[in-house]
Amino acid sequence: MFDYLIVGAGFAGSVLAERLATQAGKRVLIIDKRNHIGGNAYDHYNDDGILVHKYGPHIFHTNSERVFSYLSGFTEWRPYEHRVLAEVDGQLLPIPINRTTVNKLYDLDLQTDEECDAFLQSRAEPVDHCRTSEDVVVSKVGRELYEKFFRGYTRKQWGLDPSELDAQVTARVPTRTNTDDRYFTDTFQAMPLHGYTRMFERMLSHPNIKIMLNVDYREIMGSIPYREMIFTGPVDQFFDYRFGKLPYRSLEFKHETVDQEQVLPVAVVNYPNEHDYTRVTEFKQLTGQQHAKSGIVYEYPRAEGDPYYPIPKPECTALYNKYKELAEITPGVHFVGRLATYKYYNMDQVVAQALATYDKVISTKKERIAVTTEAATRMTSPLPPRVSVPAAIISASGGNTANGNGSGSVATRATLVLADDEE
Repeated sequence: MFDYLIVGAGFAGSVLAERLATQAGKRVLIIDKRNHIGGNAYDHYNDDGILVHKYGPHIFHTNSERVFSYLSGFTEWRPYEHRVLAEVDGQLLPIPINRTTVNKLYDLDLQTDEECDAFLQSRAEPVDHCRTSEDVVVSKVGRELYEKFFRGYTRKQWGLDPSELDAQVTARVPTRTNTDDRYFTDTFQAMPLHGYTRMFERMLSHPNIKIMLNVDYREIMGSIPYREMIFTGPVDQFFDYRFGKLPYRSLEFKHETVDQEQVLPVAVVNYPNEHDYTRVTEFKQLTGQQHAKSGIVYEYPRAEGDPYYPIPKPECTALYNKYKELAEITPGVHFVGRLATYKYYNMDQVVAQALATYDKVISTKKERIAVTTEAATRMTSPLPPRVSVPAAIISASGGNTANGNGSGSVATRATLVLADDEE
């Protein structure tokens, strides 16, 4: 009997497996339909011996000291600050847009933040209420920069015009008036020294954790007993698409090995306009690996395939909310992670959500222990005269089963909870 069946061996599932096994002494089975752990952060050495990210670049950054400290227990770090260039009008220009971008694009010599801000304000279009991604950008930098840097990229990435997308999509990308060309400004920016997969291996190395790969969770339901489930897969799939499929954008990755030490001037180059792909990544610049050759990957957005990006439109959120209501009333199942909560989370946000879920689960169980202990004490106290124990309590049998069904008396369930939580 496992205490927890965890569906999905990415960040959400792996963090919860590690916490439950090492901190709460629980027996955990973690399964994944893929042939590896690590979810989309999985990395491996290709046939040429180059460490690559199978599902596109994963750059770790966070402002959370708790998240960074937690992951530091499973990896050393390589300091890395991410920089991205965009190919616009035959030039490679820093993105997010900053003063250097503006100076190079328009052949200017703006020297201060104030000068750059004045230039951008002169081109910005007033928008009373930013409802769409287009509104966000044109209200900050104007129509021309929107067309050059954002519209084409967004249409490729989402298959929709920015005017059809929620404001949050482009609100994630800042505009700067200084010359800071880092893509992120988080307090902690680094890459796992030996890769993400090695980090996950250490995270899941506890003897209380068992791993099954190449397995769809529905194939083992009813055959492997467990007490509770943590589900990190698509929430609509869990409920058999009762209200219809939640829409996602997918990606196709084309990996290449190039017979030269360095291919790109920075780790990632964006292509907002002319090409079918959105960006190209050179992995050695992320990992710091020394190698005579280099591994790169082209990313092509797709309408079909593995679910990567929840589509940020009001009707999609409304559909998800129907599944959310079902999830909240489903006993014995905790829904965690991007796909299970239909949110576009960064890696650190998924880790934070998983840690918070663990805290909540353990806190709830402690409350249950307190309540059931009090109930058990009342049951074993001397009964007052002429009061008898109901026959149903004396004769009932059973308890929690693998799928959460089954029945049992109050006494039986109290005993099971106490035994479960004291192990």
